[in-house]
Formats: sequence, structure tokens, C-alpha cells
Amino acid sequence: MVSQAASAATAGAHPGPVAVAIPAAIRAAIVAHARAEAPNEACGLIVGDRPAAAGGRALRWEPTRNRAASPFRYEIDSDDLLRLTIATDDADEVFWAIVHSHVASPARPSATDIGLAFYPDALYVLISLDPGEADSATGESGLRAWRIVDGAVHEVRLVPD
Repeated sequence: MVSQAASAATAGAHPGPVAVAIPAAIRAAIVAHARAEAPNEACGLIVGDRPAAAGGRALRWEPTRNRAASPFRYEIDSDDLLRLTIATDDADEVFWAIVHSHVASPARPSATDIGLAFYPDALYVLISLDPGEADSATGESGLRAWRIVDGAVHEVRLVPD
């Protein structure tokens, strides 16, 4: 269920992009990482050539450690974040998406997720391991993308790559 804070924050014009493609190999790696980290939330980054809102594309998946080691929240390990910040900057790349799993709830940003959305140019990709959230056609874990800008939440449609 979307929290009241998330529902209230969805008002306003969509900041774009309205749709993006995440390559199948990246999607599969995200799902595998989320399942491997259960029962705790998993987290990581998708590195891209430019921000998604600027027409950038996803280049690769970088799994990270969840410093919180919790089934209820995530915190990207500070050593992983520093290493990836330096590597992406040196390669003239960006954090295209911040990714984490929800182990028993839908792939929608929680009030906590919204409050901790510190990268307004990045997408926020969530995966739900809740069997009730699985794709009805494929049975795959539910994966959804969002832009969170100044507390406003906007879904970004995932399209085949």
C-alpha cells in the first residue's frame, strides 16, 4: 500500500522521463541480488552514461552492501558508496538509479524512502520480493522505477530494452 505521504507527494508535473529501459541482464542481476540478500533489504546502483532524465541509458549494475542489515530499511555501505562515487566520476558516468528491495511490501517508495531520496537526478528502482507483487505474466518479482524530486513521487514506466 502507498503511504499517505507518498500519495500526497505525487501531485505536480512529471519531471521525466516517463519511460526507461533497463537491460534484461541488469534486471536479472538485481533480482538475483535481492533474493540472495533476503530476508534483509538489498541495495545497489545502476550506473549510466547520463541521468535518465537527460536521455541517459543504464550501463551496468553495481550491487552494494546494506549497512543497516535490516528487512525494513536500507543504507548503502559508505565504503561502497565512496568507491562507486569515485569510479563513476573518473569514468564520466553517473548514478542512473538507486536500487533497493522491499522483502514483504510493494515496490513503491515508502515515506522513509521518500525522505532519504538524496539524488534527485537519479531514478529510484524498487523490487518487491512479496509473491503477491510478482508479474502475473512471468512470475518475476515486481520491479518498478520512480523519480523522487523534492518529495514528489512519479512512476517511470519500464519498457523492454
